[in-house]
Amino acid sequence: MNRRSFIQKGLAGAVFAGAPVSFSFGSSKPAPAGIGMCDWNLGQSADPSYIPLAGKVGLQAIQVSVGTTPDNIPLREDSVRQQYLQLGQKHNIRFCSVAAGSILHRNAMTTDPKNAIFVIDALEAASVLGAGNVLVALFGDGDLLQIDESGNYTNIPANKFAEYKWKEKEVERLIKVIKQQLVPRAEDLGVVIGLENSLTANQNLQIIDEIGSSMVQVYYDIANSWRRGYDVPGEIRHIGNERMCEVHIKNEGSRLIYGNEGVVDMGRCAAALKAIGFDKWFVLETSGRSGRFEEDTMANIDYVREVFF
Repeated sequence: MNRRSFIQKGLAGAVFAGAPVSFSFGSSKPAPAGIGMCDWNLGQSADPSYIPLAGKVGLQAIQVSVGTTPDNIPLREDSVRQQYLQLGQKHNIRFCSVAAGSILHRNAMTTDPKNAIFVIDALEAASVLGAGNVLVALFGDGDLLQIDESGNYTNIPANKFAEYKWKEKEVERLIKVIKQQLVPRAEDLGVVIGLENSLTANQNLQIIDEIGSSMVQVYYDIANSWRRGYDVPGEIRHIGNERMCEVHIKNEGSRLIYGNEGVVDMGRCAAALKAIGFDKWFVLETSGRSGRFEEDTMANIDYVREVFF
């Protein structure tokens, strides 16, 4: 058994024995919780049959989609939740978060508050699966940024980093929905609502401050923010560990995060996350090259371990 396999086997055993997990190997500094992957990159959204594959490639957790369409919400069913738990225990896989992702792209809370039901579904499923937070994705029809006549975001000239105007009515509606419908449920269940969107860190923190609950935090995606021209290392430091619930890792322009093939400066992002004492989950949002999922995923895991821990 090589060192990597030994470490993974030992950590997995500690997780299911209820022991605290640390990757600092003798250091007293805070360490990330571990490395997971979005289920839509692993294979199929809301499908527990891919859990064995996650264990095989050395992942420690999965971000599980609550469902894909209003007519397909598997995580509402207790039998499906139990299947996740049983397979997770068998293959040493935890569930770091539950995603209300693509389903909100086409069924936005900002256009119809009734769509908050999908986030409630995610919160309830997260509570059962032992996930600490839910991902609330605000893209597609739920995008909060203004679009100009040319189809681009409306820029606010400020400094060398980009910032764009948001849709004021939609933002106000989002705050109201989260504050009135979602926060009480999140607080009851002890599950954090993580906001992932096109906004800057400062704009997200304004929304969170207006909501006024520690159960609403930023779900940060370093590649999405880098692509929009934001100061990603500065944003990470501005948000801080206490208001960042989880981090998506991918590299804009490449399916790999190692080998310097993408545009994101991973080293600077890692340094910023270490500076804030980030101790949550890193979640890979990359599937690797065609036909090389296992090889590329194991390499990506090793890269994250080397650079971000």
